Amino acid sequence: MPHSKLTEREQLILQAVVHLYITTAEPVGSRAIVKRFELDISPATVRNVMADLEDMGFLQQLHTSSGRIPTDNGYRHYVDCLMSIQELTQSERSRIESHLTDQLNDADAVLRQTSYLLALISHQTSIVEAPALNVALVEHVEIVPIGEQRLAFLLADNYGGVRTMVLQTSKRITPDDAQRLNRFLNEHFRHTPIDAFSSSLESKLHAFIDEQRRLAEQALDLLQLLPDNQSGRLFLEGTTQLFEQPEFHDVDKVREVFGLLEERDRIAGLLRAGILNPKPHPSRVVIGSEAHQVGFEELSLVSAPYEVDGKTVGMLGVLGPRRMSYSRLSGLVEYTASRLGNLLTRFAR
Repeated sequence: MPHSKLTEREQLILQAVVHLYITTAEPVGSRAIVKRFELDISPATVRNVMADLEDMGFLQQLHTSSGRIPTDNGYRHYVDCLMSIQELTQSERSRIESHLTDQLNDADAVLRQTSYLLALISHQTSIVEAPALNVALVEHVEIVPIGEQRLAFLLADNYGGVRTMVLQTSKRITPDDAQRLNRFLNEHFRHTPIDAFSSSLESKLHAFIDEQRRLAEQALDLLQLLPDNQSGRLFLEGTTQLFEQPEFHDVDKVREVFGLLEERDRIAGLLRAGILNPKPHPSRVVIGSEAHQVGFEELSLVSAPYEVDGKTVGMLGVLGPRRMSYSRLSGLVEYTASRLGNLLTRFAR
């Protein structure tokens, strides 16, 4: 178990190892630290401190004659205790401002553009989660027959996002039936939370009589055909950039990471875990083995929540190797999350 407190010199050497390893992707030796940071101590002293940090679980030596690299515990101590958030340059801010504007027509366009910008500026894989279904409200429902027993179910939310699902029904729904259902649902259930759509209709069923009762029962049958899990809407960009890193030249590691990226629920779970585990900064960092996920051992995730009217509605983040610039990327995701929240607040009104 690593010690919770380090001396000033130990913290200095740990920080130096993290910074050099992030930059070079090569194990860090004592002479490199003394030279790079112009320390007024000998390489032998630095080696002794590095050996102590290794004993405490903050550094590891891959080979006997090589330098040292940070462990997950080393990165964690750096992120929680030593790191300062790096502010974005004016050029980076201007770039984000110019691409995330009111000219984007709906929430999906904003989310897609946000993901693209995060990948472009971070040079990592970006992940942006659509607003959670418990905060997104039904704005409009449209049922469109597309065959004898098939129909398109379109659900627009108050952020401008649109979900389209094709449903197979047991009974034919005519265009006239669809029009009556559309009028009924939009009249009675507009501004209902999307994840409570079915339960709200079911709870109000007893209040309807005659024709409205028939429509309510018909609508409930359709809503029960909707997929149980509609919460995994993620926008990913820049996955190829991840595999350009030296950590992922191993084919087996690439295969495991691909498996992780294909399972959107796992990625979404890692993003949302940050909401439940506040850290010293608005951004949240999950490092390697902390995730307890196959395929994540060589990865880290820097994420931040975005808010609409002061309420957290989703997360965004960047996924990259454990050897990532946590300081710079934390600043990037925090600023981008703030800008995204401001834009979606305007859509929600």
